[in-house]
Amino acid sequence: MDASTLKRISVPELDAILGKPFPVLGEGFVRVVDYMGSDAAIVQAARVSYGEGTKQVSQDRGLIRYLLRHRHTTPFEMCELKLHVRVPMDIWRQWIRHRTANVNEYSTRYSIAIDAAHATAPDAWRTQAENNKQGSDGLLPPDIGAQLTAEETAFHQQCRDLYDARIKQGVAREQARKDLPLSTYTEAYWKIDLHNLLHFLALRMEEHAQREIRDYATTIGHEIVQRWVPLTWEAFMDYRMGAVTLSRDALALLGMVARGDTAAALAYAQERGLATYDTESQAWNPGRELRELSSTLASLRLPSPWGQG
Repeated sequence: MDASTLKRISVPELDAILGKPFPVLGEGFVRVVDYMGSDAAIVQAARVSYGEGTKQVSQDRGLIRYLLRHRHTTPFEMCELKLHVRVPMDIWRQWIRHRTANVNEYSTRYSIAIDAAHATAPDAWRTQAENNKQGSDGLLPPDIGAQLTAEETAFHQQCRDLYDARIKQGVAREQARKDLPLSTYTEAYWKIDLHNLLHFLALRMEEHAQREIRDYATTIGHEIVQRWVPLTWEAFMDYRMGAVTLSRDALALLGMVARGDTAAALAYAQERGLATYDTESQAWNPGRELRELSSTLASLRLPSPWGQG
């Protein structure tokens, strides 16, 4: 390996946005502090396995796509990204569950709490989803939303006034902070390797993720990762975000439906416990896995023998 191979690999497109804050959720933001590696570094790490003199059988794009498609993750771990983020505490609680990063968070024991809270617009109050205990579905009427926003604004101000009064009275910061709402912004440095970053993005850009953390993930993906490792980003969008994973049961059912063997598909679904038949209503009740498969069938313009559920 010659000396030129050991030079730091830089990405001009990412260098151009170092330190630039990308706004998210009003007062929130994400920005790149530092990075290591690039698409070229992934290829470099992958090809070191072959040794000098080994025939190069694919171009960089093809190799990266092969690695991601077949879940060869180690080369992607050679790249790292350090972000500075400002995020509401309730969203940060979801974010910090990804225990694959190095994190240093703003401390309200040492410093005065950030004087900003995430506010909800009158037309952005969501209703609870009926078929998803942890999700939302639909919006509340604007007049109700306006009332909720006004109440929220007053509550945020009341909490901040209480906090500021405690600080002025000499209460310790670690104790004065305890009644601040979860909408209060916090800041952190978050450093993660590319393999784990892509896993984070796959989960948090997904349509069922909470809207607010999805906004952060989408900003990180499209504004930062796409600039940083464009070949990897393309493969990620193709093989992770734009792909469908089929279980053994789903693959078997897909084949039956494609052949038009509805009776066999229904019998198989019932035998495998994926659906039940209600004799009173004479209707099939598909479980969650089968409802998800219905979406896949719909994208292929194939019927769902058991209905949508």
